[in-house]
Amino acid sequence: MSIVRVELGPRAYDVRIEAGLIGRAAQHLAPLAPNGRAFVVTDQNVAAAQGARLTQGLSGLATETVTIPAGEASKSWEMLAFVTDRLLALGIERGEPIIAFGGGVVGDLAGFAAAILQRGTPYVQVPTSLLAMVDSSVGGKTAIDVSAGKNLIGAFHQPRLVLIDPEALATLAARQMRAGYAEIVKAALIGDPAFFDWLEANGASVLAGAPDALAHAIAASVAFKAAIVAEDERETSGRRALLNLGHTFAHAIEAEAGFSDDVLHGEAVAAGLALAFDLSVRRGLCAPEDAARVGRHLRATGLPASLADLGIAATGASLAGRMASDKKKAGGRVAFILARGIGRAFVDRDVELEAVAKFLDSAAAGALHPARGCDRQDQ
Repeated sequence: MSIVRVELGPRAYDVRIEAGLIGRAAQHLAPLAPNGRAFVVTDQNVAAAQGARLTQGLSGLATETVTIPAGEASKSWEMLAFVTDRLLALGIERGEPIIAFGGGVVGDLAGFAAAILQRGTPYVQVPTSLLAMVDSSVGGKTAIDVSAGKNLIGAFHQPRLVLIDPEALATLAARQMRAGYAEIVKAALIGDPAFFDWLEANGASVLAGAPDALAHAIAASVAFKAAIVAEDERETSGRRALLNLGHTFAHAIEAEAGFSDDVLHGEAVAAGLALAFDLSVRRGLCAPEDAARVGRHLRATGLPASLADLGIAATGASLAGRMASDKKKAGGRVAFILARGIGRAFVDRDVELEAVAKFLDSAAAGALHPARGCDRQDQ
């Protein structure tokens, strides 16, 4: 078993990574269930594909299950009310754990429910998608989507434990695997160029589910995120903001797609990563070859690297307008995570949305050109 510790003082917790963990969940969860009960929140797809494994793994604990529809649309006020009302009707007591058993949507929704239920209920993340394993299950960000944008209503609420069982990925669709892989690439692009080199050589093996490659990619991504969360849990110093590389673009893309499964979160992130590097080139920050490497690797693994790849035909002004409500805005300015090269991401608050709109229109038209010593203020 690989164990990554998220060091948060008295709220520190383990991320345990091992094949078969779901089948042994009770031995890890029993110490967190003072009354011998646990409450599972999952979605219909995960319940059908993995529910029997979890039921067996929780043998010895009394369990109740709340099941929601699969898909991003479930991160809503209505579904939050359904989950909290149902948990209360089932008699959950303060101190009894909620188990978020599913992908990022389930983790975000169940985590938010745990944050507000009875002023704070413990929860455990048992992610079943690659995206949730390497990103959303770790760090305590919980949220729902609203008409103004993605993840704008939520809370920081750290789990007590994260159990990652790579065997859960055996039933995951290839498209969902690719979407999760985008978050692995993101970790490398932020601060680990050697990891990106490794992904260029081994990404196909990760996506094919080769056990050693998959375990390495998951553990490396979790360790990278855990270190950043420990430094800047609530995104106050700017360090944790780096984890949003590609996400300012991605959230606007998802909003443009109506938060539907037409564009998965990881697919939007992949395009956002490529756009962030392209914008960095446009602003004279990054070598064109680095941006080209990012785009090549994303496309080589079946991920989108442009708005056209996603079939998004929105204007730059429309997408930039959606970015204006970004929750990371400060002093009226939207923070963009840009890069001075692979593994050299940084926070830039000097980017004008008007310039981003023009950039996106150029990107949509296929008119991006390498920067030639351009002046930032002219871009």
